[in-house]
Amino acid sequence: MRKRKINGYLLVGLIITGALLLMTLIGAFHTPWDPNAMSATEKFQAPSLAHLFGTDRFGRDIFSRVLKGSGTTLAIALATVAIGAVVGTLVGAVTGFFGGVVDDALMRLNDALTAFPSILLALLVISIVGPENKYNVVLALGIVFIPSFARVTRTAFAGLRDANYITSARLMGASNGRILLIHMLPNTARVLLPAVTIGFNNAVLAEASMSFLGIGVTPPDASLGYLLKEAQSMLALAPWYALCTGTVIALLVFGVGLIGEGLQKMDREVA
Repeated sequence: MRKRKINGYLLVGLIITGALLLMTLIGAFHTPWDPNAMSATEKFQAPSLAHLFGTDRFGRDIFSRVLKGSGTTLAIALATVAIGAVVGTLVGAVTGFFGGVVDDALMRLNDALTAFPSILLALLVISIVGPENKYNVVLALGIVFIPSFARVTRTAFAGLRDANYITSARLMGASNGRILLIHMLPNTARVLLPAVTIGFNNAVLAEASMSFLGIGVTPPDASLGYLLKEAQSMLALAPWYALCTGTVIALLVFGVGLIGEGLQKMDREVA
């Protein structure tokens, strides 16, 4: 009996991402220190057993702030991907399955949205919906990510609509809705799951970029991007602030990226 090879990409990605998610989940209920508690006697302390990531210019524990910021960043990324995936999958499914005028119209709109740089498009949406906060950031990024999911889904559904089992379902009287949801959608999961991991990473980086530029999350909320912006003004006296925050962002993106690569590798092996 042939032994199945261990998917190293998927395994390492799950370990890294799982560890970060566990820390974030714990941080949602308990942190070693109050993330906003200031102490004039503990300013600019280097990483130690008492303060794993050191302290900032206000004496705040950076590790506790990173735990809280990770929760905000993860929530924004997950909500963003949810909006982009649900709406994009719906648009892609309709255009890929029916084709014709509907396909042409929606894909031209999709191309128009894709032509805009994502940050500029997100900035435009935020300027329309109101002041910067995490909810508007989610809405803006969700709209930005719809075209990418729509294009991936359209290609997958268009490739399946003439398959033999779809033709058989039509001959048996299955409705279009049943064909889309029951017969086609499950068979596009192998394409959608890697797209979700890529979208999640893009959402993390986009949120970090927007918050770093001052158009994303604002106090009293704190995300990893906002913390990185805050650390910029302390590079000379507390370089560990930027280093630790940036490392957490890099590990999160790296871990989820490995999961996506592992899923694609599994798909190639099955094919």
